Amino acid sequence: MILETTVIIIYSIALLLIFLYALAQLNLLFNYLSSKRTKIECPKLDLSNPDEVPYITIQLPVYNEMYVMERLLDNIAKIEYPREKLEIQVLDDSTDETVESTRKHVEKIQATGLDIKHITRTNRTGFKAGALKEGLKISKGEIVAIFDSDFLPKKDWLKKTVPYFKDEAIGVVQTRWGHINRNYSILTRIQAFALDAHFTLEQTGRNSKGHFINFNGTAGLWRKQCIIDAGNWEGDTLTEDLDLSYRAQLKNWKFKYLEDVETPAELPIVISAARSQQFRWNKGGAENFRKMLGRVLSSQNISPKTKVHGILHLLNSTMFLNVLIVGVFSIPMLYIKNEYAHLKPYFYVMSFFVISSVIFFICYWFMYKNIYGGGIKNFIKYIGMFFVFFSIAMGFSLHNSIAVLEGHLGKKSEFVRTPKFNISKYKDNWKNNKYMKKTVSIHVIFEGLLMLYFGFGMYSAFIVGNQGGDFGLFPFHLMLFVGFGYVFFKSIASKV
Repeated sequence: MILETTVIIIYSIALLLIFLYALAQLNLLFNYLSSKRTKIECPKLDLSNPDEVPYITIQLPVYNEMYVMERLLDNIAKIEYPREKLEIQVLDDSTDETVESTRKHVEKIQATGLDIKHITRTNRTGFKAGALKEGLKISKGEIVAIFDSDFLPKKDWLKKTVPYFKDEAIGVVQTRWGHINRNYSILTRIQAFALDAHFTLEQTGRNSKGHFINFNGTAGLWRKQCIIDAGNWEGDTLTEDLDLSYRAQLKNWKFKYLEDVETPAELPIVISAARSQQFRWNKGGAENFRKMLGRVLSSQNISPKTKVHGILHLLNSTMFLNVLIVGVFSIPMLYIKNEYAHLKPYFYVMSFFVISSVIFFICYWFMYKNIYGGGIKNFIKYIGMFFVFFSIAMGFSLHNSIAVLEGHLGKKSEFVRTPKFNISKYKDNWKNNKYMKKTVSIHVIFEGLLMLYFGFGMYSAFIVGNQGGDFGLFPFHLMLFVGFGYVFFKSIASKV
């Protein structure tokens, strides 16, 4: 009975943590809906008044971006802002032939009179954080805008965002990500679904009540003074954006999130690219939990509620580990349930935690409705999208759990860039992308085994018990089977 007791305890703790996270999401939904009812007007800079126009530096941190550099530079060159108050830094850490092609393109744009510089380093110390820090040393701007290479801000982007720095306490203005290839495939749709939830429900829900949010690494602006005051960029985690965000807010800098300003970008279109991005984000989140937990708990400047939301925010990625634990242990639990009749009251209590899924369903519906509109037709589409999203998200749970465990245990790894594709230009040749990983991770084999394991879980529903089976967990095991099957087969197919 010791083994069974251990399984029950671990399973119960994981379920409870997921439930607590769901309650936090529900609270963010209430905050989000409240923010829609009470619009707060902020003081804004008058950019028609030359005396109020701040100097802006746009930083473009890039590394081996053959397929998107030309598109990025041409797009940024169209940004509307007084030229005497604008500089652009191309922070180029590339190690391939793009260094030369980028230099030539920058010179071409310089000839138009734009203040744009091509800045290279002899090594990649600190990776992206190191490049941003180096550029900051020689930047002229009091405000610094940052764009990754796959982002395409509209030409009036600065005019919509810079005015919010009228309030000298504001250190960051972050905009919502858009997705230019949202409907390219199931993979891009589920990535868009997850990001939309973050950029509506979570960012607005936290920001509207003064809780900590994060700069998302791109499509936002920093006050230079804020960066310096918070300790500057540090490269000791894989998510330098989350790290600096928390250090800045612990120093009482305000963040302003603009849900209404969309910055379009291209989502990864192959699963290997999505995997590397997910690994970096989830490991970085866990690394920041280790780094920031003590500082958040000991801070005298923030409320207990902000501390709770901050801790759960830093634990976001750890939910994948809890989902994996619940999934793997649910099959032994099925047999324990039907073997030990005296535990029936415990299982009645545990069935209550299905409400976590109901909460997520409700929260994500408001996000979906905000983007696609309401009505029965869209609600039916949403139901299908929700179950596809949840299935595939669970299929990523092993991969992401390994990232989370590495982060919590302090295992260091290099910053692995996400390959960019520029699908509109290279739609027929994207499979020849030179930056794609050519090998299959050993994790993929275990994902295939987990697909079979949850297939066994569905089979178990028919054979346990004395009354014709137990199908309570069948939908859950079906979603896990589909999710791990999708991730396994897509990962294998992408290498063929």
